[in-house]
Amino acid sequence: MKHDVIVERPTKIIYREGDKVVKLFDEHYSKSDILNEALNQARVEETGLNIPKLLEVTKIDGKWAIILEHIDGETLEELMKKHPEKEDEYLNMFVDLQIQVHSKKAPLLNKLKDKMNRKIEETTLNATTRYELHTRLDSMPKHTKVCHGDFNPSNIIISKDGTAYIIDWAHATQGNASADVARTYLLFYLSGKKDLAEKYMNMFCEKTDTAKQYIQKWIPIVAASQSVKGKKEERELLLKWTDVVEYE
Repeated sequence: MKHDVIVERPTKIIYREGDKVVKLFDEHYSKSDILNEALNQARVEETGLNIPKLLEVTKIDGKWAIILEHIDGETLEELMKKHPEKEDEYLNMFVDLQIQVHSKKAPLLNKLKDKMNRKIEETTLNATTRYELHTRLDSMPKHTKVCHGDFNPSNIIISKDGTAYIIDWAHATQGNASADVARTYLLFYLSGKKDLAEKYMNMFCEKTDTAKQYIQKWIPIVAASQSVKGKKEERELLLKWTDVVEYE
């Protein structure tokens, strides 16, 4: 018996059952991906960040499921839609939360560079472009900060008492924070919010004293890595970003 469905995708369904959230995966997901997601959740939980607690990994009707604590509240995306006049205030909170994530270490998380190198190889880009991207990635400073990998306002829940919780750690890695920022920038851009993307990047750079050019250097790498999956029209747009020459 399904309770309140939160998200329904072709390959997974997320629903609420009392004070728990059930993420039910279908057979398209490999067991190792599901266990890795649960492991990410557990490792990030240990950093002390405010995230829903992992309760169990189990099987329901023969399908793998991850069961998490349910957080009662609204997503930051919903709040931004409801109160457009508070955009700056919400963006401020959003950037501060991302900086907080980057302040943590979780030495056992997968490495961002390894993941990006693997994804670049899986793209439809020609060998010359892939070589350029691998070379650029290799030259980037090696950091070991916790990176969310899909940090956007729909993955932040603000509870009734105003506490922010960060959800969906399926893509978490450890690596360079600027790659995580480039990913968020592209997410805003792909959802048609170009002005918000620019405002976000400027705010992040200002708060962390990061050169914008440094984040821009990551954009082709992150776009290539992201183009491997996703909607066709998004893929085409992302592949346009992979032109390494663009930001030289």
